[in-house]
Amino acid sequence: MTERRSSTKTKLGATGPEVFPLALGCMGMSGMYGRTSDDESVATIQAAIDRGVTLIDTGDFYGMGHNELLVGRAIAGGRRDKVQLSVKFGALRGPDGSWSGVDARPVAVKNFVAYSLKRLGVDVIDVYRPARLDPRVPIEETIGAIADLVRQGYVRHVGLSEVGVETIRRAQAVHPIVDLQIEYSLVSREPEREIFPALAELGIGATLYGVLSRGLLSGSKPTGSSDFRSYLPRFAADNRANNESVVSRLGAFAEARGQTPAELAIAWALAKQPTFVPVVGARTRAQLDGLFRALDKPLSGGELEELERLFPRGAIAGTRYDAAQMAHLDSER
Repeated sequence: MTERRSSTKTKLGATGPEVFPLALGCMGMSGMYGRTSDDESVATIQAAIDRGVTLIDTGDFYGMGHNELLVGRAIAGGRRDKVQLSVKFGALRGPDGSWSGVDARPVAVKNFVAYSLKRLGVDVIDVYRPARLDPRVPIEETIGAIADLVRQGYVRHVGLSEVGVETIRRAQAVHPIVDLQIEYSLVSREPEREIFPALAELGIGATLYGVLSRGLLSGSKPTGSSDFRSYLPRFAADNRANNESVVSRLGAFAEARGQTPAELAIAWALAKQPTFVPVVGARTRAQLDGLFRALDKPLSGGELEELERLFPRGAIAGTRYDAAQMAHLDSER
């Protein structure tokens, strides 16, 4: 285990920038988990930056551009030079909020980046990545288009999201990849088997989302039909009793350490994968405090082993997405 402190930095792979050991994920600020306040969201992003967070993660399809506009507001007026912006693209949305696939054609890549630059109010995006693999487009073509943007000065680094080992290798052969963004938590550990070893071999980092399993590990519950967790199997009624029982173990362990379950879940990810960067969502300034407390109270090797004995693989019932979405995840193949 490597000890982590808020004064340290983590390098994104062999060729990427050094960043604060936690990234701020902004998706939840654009309605994915229910109502939010734009003013509080902007204040939260700014507070995170002022406390040292450097990597800000967004997507052009979060709120159909709303999230990028929030980030743009937050970094205007002097904060741009303090952050690296990680932007996902490619997911297609309808005016009713529906999802209608992925478009990662080179012509679409260049269209998406033009709109992102405008909404963010910046001249260059630090890490640009397709949100999902487009099955109709060879990954070499998509990465080649981003590489063109790097040469033209619109993008600094190329990233990937939710892809498997074969796709990672093919992408790396076109242009250096700085990191893979992938879901990883105490209850979602599949990347340990093949993906993480491949990243280590290739000198690629990782940004880890879903460290709290979308609030499952912190005891959070869906707030209604506008909360997309209402449609996820791990929050479904037929899995609720099992999963709440499992999560209660985390609560007891955290209480014994003087932490919240969320702080403990983050501390586990930092201890388990010390060279990777958890992307943690905080929608309010009050929620930021737990992120920093997790950094300042690392798990010992013995605690890490004990916690994993309490959470064996498969302890949580239900997949991380519904069947249709799981079928589109290249990382699950």
